[in-house]
Amino acid sequence: MGITRRNVLLGAGAGLLSSALPQHNAYAADSIKVGSILDNSGNLDIYGKPMVQATKLAVDEINEAGGLLGRELELIQYDTQSDIALYTKFAQQLARRDKADVVQGGITSASREAVRQTFKRANTLYFYNTLYEGGVCDRNVVCTGSTPAQANEPLVEAAMERWGKKVYILAADYNYGQITAKWLNYYVSQRGGSIAQTSFFPLDVADFGSTIARIQQESPDWVVSALVGGAHMSFYRQWAASGMNEKIPLASTTFGAGNEQGALSAGEADGILVAHNYSQELDTPANKAFLERWEAANGDTSVIHELSVGQYQGVHLWAEVVRTAGSLDRDAMLEALGSGVSIEGPTGKVSLDPQTQHAALDIQLMEVRDQKLNIISTASQRPPSDTARYCNLQEDPDSNIQYEVDI
Repeated sequence: MGITRRNVLLGAGAGLLSSALPQHNAYAADSIKVGSILDNSGNLDIYGKPMVQATKLAVDEINEAGGLLGRELELIQYDTQSDIALYTKFAQQLARRDKADVVQGGITSASREAVRQTFKRANTLYFYNTLYEGGVCDRNVVCTGSTPAQANEPLVEAAMERWGKKVYILAADYNYGQITAKWLNYYVSQRGGSIAQTSFFPLDVADFGSTIARIQQESPDWVVSALVGGAHMSFYRQWAASGMNEKIPLASTTFGAGNEQGALSAGEADGILVAHNYSQELDTPANKAFLERWEAANGDTSVIHELSVGQYQGVHLWAEVVRTAGSLDRDAMLEALGSGVSIEGPTGKVSLDPQTQHAALDIQLMEVRDQKLNIISTASQRPPSDTARYCNLQEDPDSNIQYEVDI
């Protein structure tokens, strides 16, 4: 079968079913099994709960449009409760017991790395749909979230033009924060800037008083945060309470991707500069239609954030891979992945780069204002050039590594 490039508009067949989290739905024996592992509870449920809803919405839409290959999708969702040990456990269950045809999920990079090898050994195709630090080069994995070259580089460029060249970095102390900090250092240095200091914090740290004092002492031109999760939200509140938000500008690689702007007051969050793939403020027919379908299926649209939209698009992108392949055979799907499959989703065009199996994405430079992500400018179809510097799955299909930038 010849492989052709496709471009699908996600608009028809809206799912109107309940958003309750199922354990196993009762489908026919020949149903196509879609596995999902996400934090529907725990410290990261600010991200996970809407992602769970988004997964079900996408599956319902595909089923209402007739399923895939004449078969219905069966959604098998597990709540990993923000616990890496549960990611490992449920990944093994999805691969070995449930025999999932694809798995969509994972929030932190630590969770992705906890399951990636399990799915590779089982030949279970895995979609990771969260913005991340880049560099994963693995033919069994599709990464649809933004990477540093797509979102962090334009953020650094805009912040340096606005505020200056001396930068203080705050980051979560695991692979996302550590590698992202390297990329931030790289992009700042490329533009003639300097790093005042880099501080790392475990995910359970919630006291940033001494760090704020240190930042004040270093007196950078601006601060960039790559903090993650509920505990780290304390930084933004303490930053504003100290009055530093009126003195030193703040940018973030993560803020807003999980709707954090809605959890803070305007006085606490106004002025934070971010760059992401999605904002609810996108004034496009595709986004308006998506918001209407979400409201019909799940009610409150205020919970929608970039990670949930990425999860939704990841499911639909996989469905288009299956249509292009005409099969659930892994080799056929891998061939389809190498053809440059694309869809049109709420964020715009999402097109797979065959070299890296990452997605080219539209990136919005935005400023937080009045609890909204207000769009300043749009960069269309930014490629995952950071990962492409190191990874070429067409030349080395057996690659199984995560690359990091040298600084």
